[in-house]
Amino acid sequence: MPAKGEEAAVAHSDVLVVGGGVIGLGVAWRTAQRGLSVALVDPAPGGGAAQVAAGMLAPVTELQYGEEPLLRLGMASNERYAAFTAELTELTGLDTGYRQTGTLAVALDADDRAELRELHAFHQRLGLASEWLTGRECRRLEPMLAPGVRGGLHVADDHQVDGRRLARALVAAAERLGVVLHRAEAAELLVADGRATGVRLSTGERLTAGRTVLAAGSRSHLLPGLPDGVLPAIRPVKGQVLRLRVPPAYRPFLSRNVRAVVRGQHLYLVPRADGEVVIGATTEELGHDTTVTAGGVYELLRDAHELVPGITELPLVETGAGLRPGSPDNAPLLGPTALPGLAAATGHYRNGVLLTPVTADLLADYLATGEVPALAADFAPDRFTTKVSA
Repeated sequence: MPAKGEEAAVAHSDVLVVGGGVIGLGVAWRTAQRGLSVALVDPAPGGGAAQVAAGMLAPVTELQYGEEPLLRLGMASNERYAAFTAELTELTGLDTGYRQTGTLAVALDADDRAELRELHAFHQRLGLASEWLTGRECRRLEPMLAPGVRGGLHVADDHQVDGRRLARALVAAAERLGVVLHRAEAAELLVADGRATGVRLSTGERLTAGRTVLAAGSRSHLLPGLPDGVLPAIRPVKGQVLRLRVPPAYRPFLSRNVRAVVRGQHLYLVPRADGEVVIGATTEELGHDTTVTAGGVYELLRDAHELVPGITELPLVETGAGLRPGSPDNAPLLGPTALPGLAAATGHYRNGVLLTPVTADLLADYLATGEVPALAADFAPDRFTTKVSA
């Protein structure tokens, strides 16, 4: 902190990103590639929800009715992923764990089967590539599935990435391109003459910028100094996740992402190339609580055992909980806000890792040109309110 009466230091950049998860890092990296000077504020860049996320890239099997604009955004991002991760690896030498594995969504009872059949018909109406399989065909693809599986959808173009490796690569890529990382808390948004001008850090340092991007997940709207009405509340949705290890003798335990609805709860298993299997995720609206509970672990193991009985024979190596940032309509906020000088890249809910490449590209385009790309039009932050209170 500066001494009493001493002026706090000021650093200026073209763009200041508040939040160093994969979204903020992606925006910072792509924006720096456009030739702008970029700074990023986060106490621990590379942390956040991606440290817990399973990393499914599943725009088709995640699709819900009424989410067609989000589907288009997700598919656009999924199509960019191979090149995005290849570029990261070439620049940094770090593997992101990107795998083109496909996803198998299965039904465990007649009701689930009927629901999946309806979803398949919906996919067909939208021209999406998903294949209906019988229970026997599902088990042929994944022999570890329970004998009672009634059928499923195979989506070859739903893939995966390792969120932790992706975050590490993005930190390295951002630094390689000259992004200045300030490892401190953003204590206050600075506003002058009705325009966002940067932030004051917890250290007392002031960072000013031509444009500021809020990418702080479920805490984006809580930044002190943010005028009322600029952002809606971004609610934290807790998800508990388990990580298990497949001994070498039993690999491959699963060959692709497997998901199902068990007792009304969505469940997924994501197998990594190194033998890790990630099981997730609970959905709990409990504020900013990230406690791992015995009940959450029990429910995940119980449901996973019903889907893949052999799962309970594997060593449990880690438990964790993260917070998905959910907007009022569960779709992201992308682009300029009602406050001049302030843009948003938040509210990605369950699709943060999936939407990292497209969010980075869209925000970088906007920050470099001042024009909002057409693909971002459905996700304007001011779709909820445009009033700014003094």
